[in-house]
Amino acid sequence: MPSNQSPLGALPSRFRKERVLVLGCGDIGVRMLKAQRTQARWMALTSSAQRVPVLRAMGATPLQGNLDKPHTLRRLAGIAHRVVYLAPPPSEGWTDPRALALARVLRCRSAPVSVVYASTSGVYGDRQGDWVSETCALAPQTPRAQRRVQAEYAMRFWGRSSGLRVSVLRIPGIYAPDREGGTPQARLAKGTPVLLPAEDVYTNHIHADDLSRACWRALWLGRPQRLYNVSDESELKMGDYFDLAADLYGLSRPPRVSRTSARELLPVMLLSFMDESRRLVNTRMAQELRLQLRYPTVQTGLLSGA
Repeated sequence: MPSNQSPLGALPSRFRKERVLVLGCGDIGVRMLKAQRTQARWMALTSSAQRVPVLRAMGATPLQGNLDKPHTLRRLAGIAHRVVYLAPPPSEGWTDPRALALARVLRCRSAPVSVVYASTSGVYGDRQGDWVSETCALAPQTPRAQRRVQAEYAMRFWGRSSGLRVSVLRIPGIYAPDREGGTPQARLAKGTPVLLPAEDVYTNHIHADDLSRACWRALWLGRPQRLYNVSDESELKMGDYFDLAADLYGLSRPPRVSRTSARELLPVMLLSFMDESRRLVNTRMAQELRLQLRYPTVQTGLLSGA
C-alpha cells in the first residue's frame, strides 16, 4: 500500500511506530522495554505513583490504572496497536476478573491488532514425566492453574469474536541471574531438601531474556488464538537442576528426602510444584515464532551470570 494510503505510512517516522501497551510491567516487561525501546512507542499500566517516573525514564508512557478497578481502565480503549498482558490473576478464586475486565475495556473501541497473554505451563497438571505439546488436554490441579485456564479461554474467545490475534504463552519456571529470586542460590544456602531420584519430577525452565523475546516475537508472528509452550531445551528433574546449580555456585548439594518426608518439611506452595511432572515440547515456539534461544539450557543461563 502506498504510504499516502496508509494511516501510519503518511506520518513522520517518529509517529509511524506502533503503540505497544504492557500490563503487568515487572521484570519481563522491563526487559522488553530495554531490548526493544526503539522499535515501538511503549505504554505501561501501573497502579503505583512511585513507578511513574521509573517507567518514564525507561522510555515508556506511564498510564495509571488498576486491573482490580475496571473503571480506571477506560482510557486504555483504542490506544494501542498491540498489547502484552503479563499481570497475574488474583491470588484467590477460580476465575481471573482482571483479564475479563481488560477484554471488556479494549472491546469498547477499535481492538488492537494482536495480544500476547502470559499463562503458565501449570494448566497441564501432572503428566508423570510425559512430553506435553500444546494440543494436550488441560488438567489444572491447583486454583492458581485453574484461574489461568479461565483467563486463556476468555482471551482466546475475545480474539475469535473480535478478529484480533491472541497468542497464549504457557510459561514454566522463569530464571535469570539478574532477576530477583531468579536462581536457586538462596534456597541452596538454606539447605532446602529435594526429592529422592526415584520420586523426583521433571521441571521446565525459560531464561527471563528469552521469555521477553518470545513475548515480542509473538506480538508480530503469533498466529490467531494460538498456544505456545515457551521453554528451553533442558530435560532435567528438579533435584538434578538444584545439583547443577549447587556445583556451579560451589555450594553443597541439597539433601534428598522421600515424598512423605517432604510433606512434613516443606511449605504447601513448594510441594505443589513437586506434585507435577512434565516435559514441554517447544516446537511451535521455535518454528512459528522463529525464536532461537540465547540460553538453550539452564546451565548456559546460570553461567551467564557467574
